[in-house]
Amino acid sequence: MPHSLSLVTTIAAAFGFALLMGFFAVRLKLPPLVGYLIAGVIIGPATSGLVADLELSHQLAEIGVMLLMFGVGLHFSLDDLLSVRRVALPGALLQIAVTTALGVATASLWGWGIGAGIVFGLALSVASTVVLTKTLENRGVLVSINGHIAVGWLVVQDLAMALILVLLPPLSGWLGGDAVSAADSNLLMTIAYTLGKVLVFVALMLVAGKRVFPWLLWQVARTGSRELFTLCVIAAAVGIAYGAAEIFGVSFALGAFFAGMVMRESSLSRRAADESLPLRDAFAVLFFVSVGMLFDPAMLIHEPARVFMVVAIIMLGNSLAAFLFVLAFRYPLNTALTVAMGLAQIGEFSFILAGLGVSLNLLPLEGQSYILAGALITVALNPLVFDAIEPLQAWIRARSKLARAVERTDDPLAVVVVGYGRVGQRISDALTARGVPIVVAEQNREIVEQLRERGIPAVSGDASDPPVIIQAHIARARMLVIAVPDTFRARKMLEIARMLKPDIETVVRAHSDEEAALLKADGAGQVYMGEHELALGMTRHILERVAGTGLSGN
Repeated sequence: MPHSLSLVTTIAAAFGFALLMGFFAVRLKLPPLVGYLIAGVIIGPATSGLVADLELSHQLAEIGVMLLMFGVGLHFSLDDLLSVRRVALPGALLQIAVTTALGVATASLWGWGIGAGIVFGLALSVASTVVLTKTLENRGVLVSINGHIAVGWLVVQDLAMALILVLLPPLSGWLGGDAVSAADSNLLMTIAYTLGKVLVFVALMLVAGKRVFPWLLWQVARTGSRELFTLCVIAAAVGIAYGAAEIFGVSFALGAFFAGMVMRESSLSRRAADESLPLRDAFAVLFFVSVGMLFDPAMLIHEPARVFMVVAIIMLGNSLAAFLFVLAFRYPLNTALTVAMGLAQIGEFSFILAGLGVSLNLLPLEGQSYILAGALITVALNPLVFDAIEPLQAWIRARSKLARAVERTDDPLAVVVVGYGRVGQRISDALTARGVPIVVAEQNREIVEQLRERGIPAVSGDASDPPVIIQAHIARARMLVIAVPDTFRARKMLEIARMLKPDIETVVRAHSDEEAALLKADGAGQVYMGEHELALGMTRHILERVAGTGLSGN
């Protein structure tokens, strides 16, 4: 008989099998999270052998969700979210409605009631926070415009699901489930109370939190203790997330996300992100293992057709609705595909909704099993789906006149110029005078503010740091101009730019033949040296003068 494992042995088994299966997955050219999911199946109750503690693993996974969303919040500001509200807010609500309708139709086909269909459809409509943010982060697009839209979409989904979790019990009697007591049946009061709590939480975080938590982080940093600083970051992430859930009824993920947003106001936010990264990665692994533990492989044998339908709703219904809506708002095809592929999976909120539906006698027990199977399959396939964005984009552009007509054709980010020194300034001024759109990446914050006052888009920071060059929207730029005299940093910029946009043109500054050769070997398109260009210019002038006076020697 399989025996129940304690906390320590559950963690040991989860990490050990995750390492082993993740290693084999990578060797087979598969994403490592596929191995993590298989590790969960191995130590879960559906297979013989080890049976890890499901409750413990779920709680550990929740910590991973908190830390991951805290890290995401550290890269986002309220302005970032508000900038995409026009597409994320109506788009997420419409996508939820479309998928829910598909769920209701499928449930009706299987002979389920309307209440079961609604719960089933809602559970299939909400993407996993962990999977989406982790995938965007691994591809370096989390803080790009595509990442902003996708994360904004997730925030709207989380808020909608938080409201639904509160409204479902009082509505269960009407939907064919177990009726609640009369004291809980005032729907309008319930909605008002729920929305009020959420608004109070958001207001506290954006008003008081933006002052208190950055100040607290700075006070701890002044002690000089790295351990205390890391502890402060983790305590803030987990503490605020827990308090948000217990006091205001907000999800752990959303609470941690807002905690990260207010911490972003601190000048130490970059250090906070770096210090919490190892823990975020470790607990994210536990999340995927816990998902695998919920899966019963026998379902693929007993009910393959129904599992396939569930996967189709998640990967086609969610994705197609999001794709068409983002494209309708005249965003680039790449943006529409990125958001669509990111929503082609489900996760933590789906499990919560399914469990609540079963407890209210709304959703049949087999419905919860289908949702779990759909989650594991779509989470495993999601990284592979993301890999199909580029070829799918090329295929659509080649065959769809409508997609080309609807897609926004004006690209406001034609050239990214790194450095606004003597060379970068002359290049930028010349491009601006000719009407060529540019974005400047510059480390001097005062220069960045001056450029913004002149209406020139600019970002502050070291462009060899991925978040900075991503924020400059390098993925949408036609050309990258590196005007800083630092070959080491320039090589890192080239690497990031090539990863995000393989066909980008590059122009780089060098100081010597050795540096030029090194940059050329790294794939730089055009490399210019000051002495070389000075000699060419002087020679050109001399030859023109000599030829003009008849002294060319011919």
